[in-house]
Amino acid sequence: MRIEILNTGTELLLGNTVNTHAAWFGREMFLFGLRIARQTTVPDGEAIREAITESISRADVLIVTGGLGPTSDDLTREITAEVLGLELITDEAALRSLEGFFALRGRPMAPANLKQALIPVGADVLPNANGTAPGVYIPPRLNGRSSCAVFLLPGPPRELYPMAHAEVFPRLRALSGMETPPSVLELKFTGIGESDFHQGIDAALAEIPNLEFGYCAHIGEVDLRLIGTAAALEAGRAIALASFGNFLISDDGASLEATVVRWLSEKHMTLATAESCTGGLISNRITDVPGASAVFTHGFVTYANAAKISLLRVSPTDLETHGAVSETVACQMAAGALLSSGADIAVAVTGIAGPDGGTPEKPAGTAWIGLATKGAPPTAFKVYHPRNRHDFKLAVSQAALEAVRQRLVTPQP
Repeated sequence: MRIEILNTGTELLLGNTVNTHAAWFGREMFLFGLRIARQTTVPDGEAIREAITESISRADVLIVTGGLGPTSDDLTREITAEVLGLELITDEAALRSLEGFFALRGRPMAPANLKQALIPVGADVLPNANGTAPGVYIPPRLNGRSSCAVFLLPGPPRELYPMAHAEVFPRLRALSGMETPPSVLELKFTGIGESDFHQGIDAALAEIPNLEFGYCAHIGEVDLRLIGTAAALEAGRAIALASFGNFLISDDGASLEATVVRWLSEKHMTLATAESCTGGLISNRITDVPGASAVFTHGFVTYANAAKISLLRVSPTDLETHGAVSETVACQMAAGALLSSGADIAVAVTGIAGPDGGTPEKPAGTAWIGLATKGAPPTAFKVYHPRNRHDFKLAVSQAALEAVRQRLVTPQP
């Protein structure tokens, strides 16, 4: 079944609002075996007419988001009715819902809101429990132009997503006739470049019958997506692990931070962090994971040298001699975090995010990552990620979390 998404709104094209619908619809629909064939974004106004006309000529389902509000530039409802040759009438149930929405909040309803109760004749009204704009479903039998089913949905995610789950997805399942979605396996790897990963297993994966595969690269991570029969997935997984098993984060789609929290929980260990150049990003990633409170004790953000000295007991002499971005200081930061927190393992990062502050010996993008565990001397290693500040912090946090994961999965002497 060919499904197209049409996102409307001038603000999406100006960059004032980030269009998150594309990724969300793709993820949610794939869970029950459907995929998006095309996504289009157009400004408010007459551009919607041309886009709808084109889409219904080739799609089985068109989902239109946005343009159902009360203002003069909210024209999705009117244009869709004109394109499909359908009359708009006031739906009494939709009108009562609108009136109830404003009455519940003790606010008068503006006359402009009345247009939100206009529905094409014969169409289904999709209730909106989170806003004033009801959605609309126009079945294929009402579409005089083609056999395309059309959904009109509000633009705000807080309104659209619940409506999609409650009203749209059940109808899509019925339209598609698909009872069993395909099996999917997502494996996440870190510490290996996308090109090396691709060249290492691509030819072997292509030989597996009934297997579809693809790659997605992020900063410090490569994801392998396998789709097919259970036997095909297992064969693909075996090939990937035979070549890159040491780099595997997870084979269930779990993030690196979720994997670290899981390993800490299984080993009944606790973690502390000491961060300079990442400014608390490692702690943030860890605490985004449910259950982190059982394994995460302290997060020290020691951006200034004075903080490294007072909170982590870093030697002022070593700071002066070696500099904050050094193996010596990274080791002392990790050891200090371990001692002050009482955790079982501590990771520390110190680096130069740039674009200024680098030297020929320590260019911007340089970072040292220290690791300390009870009963063993601290160690540190250097990484180099010459990126913008945001991506540098993300790459360093990824390397630090991977260092923790490796320490947890590798038996210690």
